Amino acid sequence: MYKNSRGRPGVTLAAVAVAQFVFALDMAVVNVALPAIRTALGFAPLDLSWVVHVYALTFGGFLLLGGRACDLYGRRRLFLWGLVVFGLCSLAGGLAQAPWQLIAARAGQGLGAAAAAPAALAMLTTTFTEGPRRVRALGVWSAVNAAGGALGVLAGGLLTEYAGWRWVMLVNLPIVAAALALVPVGVPAGARPARREGLDALGAVLATGGVGLLVFGVVRTEHQGWDSPATWVTLATAVVLLAAFALVESRASAPLLRLGLLRSRWVAGANVLVFLAAAGQFAAFYFVSLYMQRVLGMGAAATGAAFLPFSAGMVAGTVVATRVTTTCGPRTPLVPGALLAAAGLVWFAFISPDGGFLTDVLGPSLVTSVGAGLVLAPVAAAATTGIAAHEAGMASGLLNSSRQLGGAVGLAALATLAAHRTGIATDPAALNDGYALGLTATAALFVIAAVVAISVLPRRRTATPVPQPAAPAENRLEGTPS
Repeated sequence: MYKNSRGRPGVTLAAVAVAQFVFALDMAVVNVALPAIRTALGFAPLDLSWVVHVYALTFGGFLLLGGRACDLYGRRRLFLWGLVVFGLCSLAGGLAQAPWQLIAARAGQGLGAAAAAPAALAMLTTTFTEGPRRVRALGVWSAVNAAGGALGVLAGGLLTEYAGWRWVMLVNLPIVAAALALVPVGVPAGARPARREGLDALGAVLATGGVGLLVFGVVRTEHQGWDSPATWVTLATAVVLLAAFALVESRASAPLLRLGLLRSRWVAGANVLVFLAAAGQFAAFYFVSLYMQRVLGMGAAATGAAFLPFSAGMVAGTVVATRVTTTCGPRTPLVPGALLAAAGLVWFAFISPDGGFLTDVLGPSLVTSVGAGLVLAPVAAAATTGIAAHEAGMASGLLNSSRQLGGAVGLAALATLAAHRTGIATDPAALNDGYALGLTATAALFVIAAVVAISVLPRRRTATPVPQPAAPAENRLEGTPS
């Protein structure tokens, strides 16, 4: 039975799916348009990458805050405001006339997504009871998340080549409008709380600063290098802030992240898994895209179209994983999924400078994508197993943070590894060697993910609920998600 009887669960699922699609799309859609953006707005070469990085920085840095805020102030409210901010900043980015305007707009998009994304996942986990219906709902969420990331490359290529780079920003507007239109139709507002706990301000500052500096330090290695003193100072400061955050949260009466959540093997294991899988997936997208453009000489639109089989494979994998998880539990598809993704990436590592799409890309794309799809759906179900309704946003913010951190750290680290192999050479053979090494490393990440699934996640389908403190007064009175 649905926990939320006042709303329409199908409409809630549709609104969440549309929103998650646009957030995932926006992580990839801009990448292919970067050369056109540089020419149009006059970006300096070292500044151009911040069009991509600033979105990851603000999105990842504010996710924990967004997750807890939606528990305290209402999931529906944070979802709506996050979408509005995201849409307005997309419009501002599409109209940008100077580099700083586009970077500011991308930062605003990240802030909006950081508010709406955890609220969206929390609405699913509180609307659908734990069991088959929640697994199916999370399967839809995972499928559109996967499709958005893969189709972002296609959309970026087609829009840049045939409509102009501004449309990689403006394309978000009708999608956001569709999500907003669904909210009043079937997503309940929830009762006003009689009493509201204050937001953990110190924890919010430490978490946002620590995560933000960690992402900033890692993505800046593209220019500074891992051996730069500035890099080490930034990362060391991030570690200090995150350690202080853990100390503060262990003593706070209403923490931003209750550390007791991590005592659950489901929650801890799922977050490690999604960190590793995101690191491998983001890096694989990067290397394969560069291989097709810089080694095979494919254009932006052709490169985007070449990711269609990858997108289809991920959706197929999530459909299978949803069915298996419904009957056997989240752990069952995770291990074969991670190993299948690793096998596909090992196959990818045999790319050749004399190859082509049919010989070097299509086959490993299908194997890797099906394996990744088998991982994405059950990991979301695992991360929300045993979570109380009043901490759904907290758990959702943690899962989204792990995914964003994994993607940022993994991509930066493996891009550095590939660049070290390539050196100063720019010929296709040297670039091919660097990309092949990077793809081999992504395969290793998925193997480690399989080991984590085997050793950390419980064997039984159900687990002891996560130890819970007393629910806040507003949640006891409200009884349904906001």
